Amino acid sequence: MSGHSHWATIKHKKAATDAKRGKVFSKIAKQIYVAARQGGGDPEMNPALRMILDKARVAGLGKDNIKRAIARATGQGADGVKIEEIVYEGYGPGGVALLIATATDNRNRTGPAVRSIVEKRGGKMGNANSVLWMFKFKGQIDVKTDAIEEDRLMELVLEAGAEDLEAGEEFYSITTGQEDFGAVCKALEEAGIATESAELTYIADNNVELSVEEARKVMGLMNELEEDDDVNNVYTNFEMTAELAAELAGD
Repeated sequence: MSGHSHWATIKHKKAATDAKRGKVFSKIAKQIYVAARQGGGDPEMNPALRMILDKARVAGLGKDNIKRAIARATGQGADGVKIEEIVYEGYGPGGVALLIATATDNRNRTGPAVRSIVEKRGGKMGNANSVLWMFKFKGQIDVKTDAIEEDRLMELVLEAGAEDLEAGEEFYSITTGQEDFGAVCKALEEAGIATESAELTYIADNNVELSVEEARKVMGLMNELEEDDDVNNVYTNFEMTAELAAELAGD
């Protein structure tokens, strides 16, 4: 999504709201599973996993549940539960592309549930690679703007291998290649710069502009999808301008 720094503001406000919801344990456990599958089960070597473990502890997820999720992801689980990662593709209001990343133990439950939400909210499902080709899988790191001056941060992250840095009012958004994500996170950590989020994510190559009303519909669709226990993340490609972010942040 373009306007990463503007999106970061909404994303963090959404995260604060989501943390207050009751159905968080199973979702966080699946997010731990996915992060460990992507980057390994050692939090010291996997910054995305480390961020999710911090969130899990704040939410009160027990150590045993955390260990089980990591064990499943690294092939050491013995509880017989098989988790699949499935990315569904489709289109939302205004023709925006949707990637819906899920982790599920029952695809016969998850697929119909995702389809029902998308179609009810005015979207439609797509075939494999109908929209995936529009995105790249990259690292994204958010840092508060009051933590460091932009020029110093730019020099630090570019030297560590980052591709880009975008400054917003509240957050800097740093983009990296998948292979350089860990090195950039490590450079920030060694410099004593706290990160607000660090994740491997899908970022659109190009973006579409939406009216405020269309954007509200897309956000409503995304919010309902993310309330489903099996949905870890929803990615889209609409242009998040500062003006649009301000309108949506007030909803």
